[in-house]
Amino acid sequence: MLGPFVVPVHGDITLPEKVDVVVIGGGIIGCSTALEIAEQGVSVALCEKGGIGQEQSSRNWGWVRLARRDPREVPLMAESLRIWQQLNTRLGADTGYQRAGIAFHCASEQEFAELRSWTRHLEGSGFSAQMLDAAGVEKLFPGHRMQGVGALYTPDDGRAEPQKAAPAIAEAARKRGAAILTECAVRGIETQGGRVCGVITERGEIACQSVVLAGGAWSSLFAGRFGLRLPQLKVLNSVVRTAPLAGGPDTAFWARDFAIRKRQDGGYSIASGHESEVDIVPKTFRFARDFMPALRHERRSLRLRLGGRFFDEMRIPDRWEMDEPSPFEYCRVLDLPPSVSLTDKVLSRLSQQLPAFANLKVAQRWADCIDVLPDAIPVISGVDRYPGLYMATGFSGHGFGIGPAAGRLMADLVLNRSPIVDPAAFVVVN
Repeated sequence: MLGPFVVPVHGDITLPEKVDVVVIGGGIIGCSTALEIAEQGVSVALCEKGGIGQEQSSRNWGWVRLARRDPREVPLMAESLRIWQQLNTRLGADTGYQRAGIAFHCASEQEFAELRSWTRHLEGSGFSAQMLDAAGVEKLFPGHRMQGVGALYTPDDGRAEPQKAAPAIAEAARKRGAAILTECAVRGIETQGGRVCGVITERGEIACQSVVLAGGAWSSLFAGRFGLRLPQLKVLNSVVRTAPLAGGPDTAFWARDFAIRKRQDGGYSIASGHESEVDIVPKTFRFARDFMPALRHERRSLRLRLGGRFFDEMRIPDRWEMDEPSPFEYCRVLDLPPSVSLTDKVLSRLSQQLPAFANLKVAQRWADCIDVLPDAIPVISGVDRYPGLYMATGFSGHGFGIGPAAGRLMADLVLNRSPIVDPAAFVVVN
């Protein structure tokens, strides 16, 4: 496996015959949803085709940020920040969370003005942002050699350890009564009278009243099997983990050439600030019209490539029978190779612009596969066509930090209780 080491969670041996809710997907969204439901004394089973947090939830940058969020996400992310601040105590476990601030570099007066205008969206959130001039940036990142006019700084933002968070949440959910089932792919849902009544897993059937699809990059494939159109594509981001490095900044920093986040072990997670790769696959053409505005807007930051991934995905069936292995059983962990050339370029520019990184040592590289929707806003809603079916997916690279609150909102909808925020921005079109 090319990805990072994730704190292992050993799945339950016994498959429950019946629960109130089944959650599909063991990333931070699915685990947070299961925890919220279990804390209300409602029976829940979380089914993960591989291991807990093995895909995007352990491979992301580890940022817990309100900064530069789409205005539609700000209320939910503000609630997530409040949850993160108490999460270790609530779980009785260490997620690596720390309030350390995040800064977004502004290379031009236009960028500075745009981010200053963005700060108005924090009004009433309980959190604030500061616009730093060049001297303010120098205080946070002494000796930097970056050309620019300042930065957006959000002191209440923070960081956590992706390899720890989802496993800690899953274990806490289990302590509260949730069944945690690993290597237990869900092949499909069952309905009665048009309403969800259970799921079929590779290990057998679980009867239930509600199902939450939190399958990350696999959600579109699962939904399509049941006639639900979810336009979703994958974006590949490559990350470097360094060995412990003395003298580096505590504050996370984004710039066009790089993004850095200090790790609990004293090293850093480093990635490009804007450049990612997109494999051209059959779904690229299927969803081309949906994504065309986004592709035009992000054309300078996306490296489109045509290669073996096209044929890999072409061989994945769109339909399968419930009594035969599903595609999820043939790929337990989506573990694609990182781009060495891209990360080498990032490291070179980083060491030139932040001298503290001149002597960094690469410990590991991995790729994370971001599940993206056309407007980059997640779906957190019920599905009208199948009463009892809910989706929490398409977090478009923003899911780690917002995960705990997204899980609470999803649980609110499933349990028919007052939602933590207005869910209107996250409704699925079906």
